[in-house]
Amino acid sequence: MTDSATSSEKTTEETFESVTEVTRETPAQHLKLAFIKNTKVIGMTMIIIGVLSILLPNFIGMAFNTFVGGIFLLASLALALNAWHNKKQHMSLWFKPFVLAALALIIFMHPAIILGVLGLLIAIYFLISGFSSMVLSFELQSSAKIFSLLNGFITLVLGVVVLTNWPFSSAWIIGLIIGVTFIFDGIALLSIANQVNKTQEKLIN
Repeated sequence: MTDSATSSEKTTEETFESVTEVTRETPAQHLKLAFIKNTKVIGMTMIIIGVLSILLPNFIGMAFNTFVGGIFLLASLALALNAWHNKKQHMSLWFKPFVLAALALIIFMHPAIILGVLGLLIAIYFLISGFSSMVLSFELQSSAKIFSLLNGFITLVLGVVVLTNWPFSSAWIIGLIIGVTFIFDGIALLSIANQVNKTQEKLIN
C-alpha cells in the first residue's frame, strides 16, 4: 500500500515537472512573443495613422511639410556644431549649415513651396507610370493585360486630376499617399506577426 502511494506521488511529481518544462518559456520564445506583440502594436498604430491621414489629408500634408523642415533644421544645427568644434575653422564648413537653415526657414515660412514641388513630382510620376502600364498591357496576355490596362488608366487619370488641380491638391494628395502607404505597411506587419505566431504555436505543439 505504501509502495503504491509512493509510486503515485512520484508519477504526479514527474507529470508536474514535465508540464512545467513544456510551459516554461525559453529566452528565444520570450523574444519571439515580444516581437509578435510589438509588431502587432506597431501595425495597428500605422493603420490608425493611415486612416487618420486619409480622413485629414490636408493636415497630414502640412505636418509632413513641418517634419521635412525640422529635419533640415536639425541637420543644419548638427553641421554647425561640427564646424564650430573643428580646429581648422574653414569657412567652407559653414556653407552647408547656412544653406540647410535657409531651406528650413523657407519651408516653415512658405509651406506651399515644398508641397507644390512634391505635388508636381507626384503628378508627373502618375502620368509616366500610367502611360507605361498602358503600353505594357499590349504586350501581356488575358487577365494580366486587362489588369495592367485598368491600372494604367486609373493612374493616368489620377495624374491628370492632380496636375489640373495643382498646386491646390498637393497637400491633399501627399496626405492621401501617406495614409494608403501606412495602411498597407500596417497590414503587412500584422500579417508577419500572425505568421510568426502560427509558426511559434506549431513548434510548441
